[in-house]
Amino acid sequence: MTSTLDIRSSARVASVSLLALSAALTFSNSARAQDAAESNAAENSELIIVTGSRIQRSGFDAPTPTTVLGAEELAQGNRPSIAQALNDVPQFRATNTPATTTGNTNAAASPADLRGLGNARTLTLFNGYRFTGSADLNSVPQNVIKRVDVVTGGASAAWGSGAVAGVVNLIIDDNMTGVKAGLNTGVSTYGDGQRYGGDLAWGTKFADDRGHFMIAGEYLQDKGAWDRDSRKNMNGGLFQRADGQLVLTEDIKYTILNRGGSILSLTAAPYNLIFNPDGSVGPLPLGSETFGQQTVGGDGQGLYEYLSVSTPYKRINVFARASYDVTDSMKLWVDARYNRMSSDFTFFPDTPIAVIMPDNAFLTDAARTQLATAGVAGPFVLGRILDDVGPDRFLNYRYKRQNMEIAAGVDGSIGDRWKYRAYYNHGELKNDQWLDNQRITANFNRAVDSVLVGGTPVCRVNADANAANDDPACVPINILGNGNITDAARAYSFASGGSVTTTKLDTAGVSLSGELFSMWAGPVDIAVGSDWRWEEFTTNSTDPYSVNRQLTPLNFSATNGGFDVKEFFAEVNAPLLDIADTARLDVNGALRYSDYSTSGGIWTWKTGSTLRLFNDLLLRAVYSRDIRSPSISEYYLARATNLGNMIDPFRGNALALNVYSYTGGNPDLDPEVAHTLTLGGSYSPNFVPGLRVSADFYKIKIDDVIVTLLAQDVLGLCYDANPSDNTCGGLIERDSGGGLVSVLRTFRNLAKYETKGIDLEASYQVPVGAGSLTFRALATHVIELLIDDGVRVTDRAGIVGGDTVFSTPKWRGTATITYQDDRFGSDLRFRYVDGGIYSNQIGPNGQPILNNDISGRTYVDFGLRVKVGEFMLYGNVNNLFNVSAPRTQYTNPNYEVMGRYFSGGVKVNF
Repeated sequence: MTSTLDIRSSARVASVSLLALSAALTFSNSARAQDAAESNAAENSELIIVTGSRIQRSGFDAPTPTTVLGAEELAQGNRPSIAQALNDVPQFRATNTPATTTGNTNAAASPADLRGLGNARTLTLFNGYRFTGSADLNSVPQNVIKRVDVVTGGASAAWGSGAVAGVVNLIIDDNMTGVKAGLNTGVSTYGDGQRYGGDLAWGTKFADDRGHFMIAGEYLQDKGAWDRDSRKNMNGGLFQRADGQLVLTEDIKYTILNRGGSILSLTAAPYNLIFNPDGSVGPLPLGSETFGQQTVGGDGQGLYEYLSVSTPYKRINVFARASYDVTDSMKLWVDARYNRMSSDFTFFPDTPIAVIMPDNAFLTDAARTQLATAGVAGPFVLGRILDDVGPDRFLNYRYKRQNMEIAAGVDGSIGDRWKYRAYYNHGELKNDQWLDNQRITANFNRAVDSVLVGGTPVCRVNADANAANDDPACVPINILGNGNITDAARAYSFASGGSVTTTKLDTAGVSLSGELFSMWAGPVDIAVGSDWRWEEFTTNSTDPYSVNRQLTPLNFSATNGGFDVKEFFAEVNAPLLDIADTARLDVNGALRYSDYSTSGGIWTWKTGSTLRLFNDLLLRAVYSRDIRSPSISEYYLARATNLGNMIDPFRGNALALNVYSYTGGNPDLDPEVAHTLTLGGSYSPNFVPGLRVSADFYKIKIDDVIVTLLAQDVLGLCYDANPSDNTCGGLIERDSGGGLVSVLRTFRNLAKYETKGIDLEASYQVPVGAGSLTFRALATHVIELLIDDGVRVTDRAGIVGGDTVFSTPKWRGTATITYQDDRFGSDLRFRYVDGGIYSNQIGPNGQPILNNDISGRTYVDFGLRVKVGEFMLYGNVNNLFNVSAPRTQYTNPNYEVMGRYFSGGVKVNF
């Protein structure tokens, strides 16, 4: 995105144990992919390529932990996208979903985010190659996905930049024949969040079964969820008491902002008076506790209460694939994809602070008398929540993201021991986005300052015919009260800002793998290849107001740039010991050289080994050096705007509301460098058929992390460096009274991240009657997540408030009991998210936050499937007991905010 606007608080003012569960039935996402591979290969007689390695051989034990999630597992919970299905897996974190981007111009995007380290550090592939749709997995039709391979460890040597936290590889069902169709719908227990859609797929063989063609499409409309008031804890946040104590509480309102207009002194101190809708003056009913700019309860407004719980969107996906076996050892294939995501919804209201002169044209005599009686003399300041601008009421965001992609390649074999692949992919993502009802800053300021001339309101700049700054087009605007803005005033003072951008991605690759030679313990396998990649970001157009930076709050910026990279890789696996039914030891190594047009050459590598004992126990270890190259936005972003609340250390940690922060690109960035260690193993005892357990310890350390610091962190760093410089050399902008106006925070290689934890896994399947009963559980324990910003180190593990970046529960787990036979199926799923503290922020008095503790949540989901003839009817309830989220002022990626959700539909295959 060339410009993003996120109103999550920039302040970020920064239990039930799962041990019993993990001891009995836990397992991690580090499941042995090779176990699933062997099983699937036996059933389907096809080669399974383990994504954790470029070695292609059935039964190969990859040292990098990898799990395989089948279509049945992805369907549990009936999530509306692949990314949201993956978010139920403990190693993923829902940092970007329709429920976490309600005030952000990435609204409704859903990428994959392993370890919660940011989706840029998870490499997402489609059938083994990069694609533009990886930034939003809404672009992938779910009805063509056969399985998802998840590599929970560094894999840059195998797959290139971005695989710091791991790799997600979406594998399609490229042999599907017949027709698959379905209809689905859903609604929350509060009557909102309605969604409905349908999908259709058809596949056939031709040319005596040498050719195959398939085409699939899907449509989904999600109307979003808007009822924040009925959901508990959705209007909470931090309140600062008169003694400086910070407390986490509910129903925080503004005293300095109001939908009718809050009347303030010229120093912004509130009089606790407001304008009523008709322009008269009345008291602001305060809540149970009031200090400065906020009150708890009362009849005021809070900015976040205008936001949706989940953003609406419409999605269309079309996918087609054709393949042809030229010979028995060579297959040509072509993939084509089209995706469109669009939406048009009210965003949040603008919050201007305007000076009102005593002779304002819209200030009635009655109002003047009321103000004088209350001791308000002369000019005063009006704090307004503009929720009455035209038919859309306030800021309205609309977008249309279209992705078109085509890939072609050839897969084949040379003899019985060698396999090759070559491909080329071209994708273009066009993003057309607009934010309506923005103030044209200068026009709005002129229109607010109006006087009466002959009984008619006139802009002051036009009141004197001889004035040099006349603006004949100026239309006076009445913001005293609510609902008084005319269409003419709206047309003069407000406009739409937006841009049209195009992201282009071209990738190509060749690879060769096979048996190099044999040693005493077996064949030595090798994989070699080369990848090329070109990325480009272009701003096709930007509105004229933004070009001249005339809008508030968001001016869209033109961003243009690109880079290319050439890469060469090699991987080898050598057996050192092979004693039948006793022990097998393999060592594995991979090396990749990447030459970037922007930052030059860099090496990545990995080394690991596996030891299989008595066919039951597999031990594995891997150590890798991984990288993430800067994105085009990080290199070239012109400017992006955020708005939120901050704590100002230069003013005794006073709370400052609605402060802007600006980000921008940096062409001198270097790639991030990570080192990952994984130690673990899996156990499948022969004496308990169907049982598998595994455990893996991981440690990831990332240096030279590319960050645009939170505005709160910039303030903290500046204060620590020089408490006497409250502008930090120009990074901080203040008003005439010393109040915070904006903070500048460009991208830079500054931080270090380090995380370590344990992934656990267990599964058991047993036949019951005509079907089978499966127990499966996953759990991740984050021991620590250290964020080093260059001055201080913070452990974010156990900080679970939604307003803290990298907020991470120490435990997450999922356990599922599934029964399935030919006609009936049922799932009972338990999802556990650990508690912790809302924030580690310290208040002005040096005391920690009151009510800071957050308890863990356990969610229960239930699904039912019944086959009637050729039709499969299904229903699902997520969060069966309607467990509420913890207090949050915006949203929380760690916990459910939708509440109980019902969904269902019908499917048919023939």
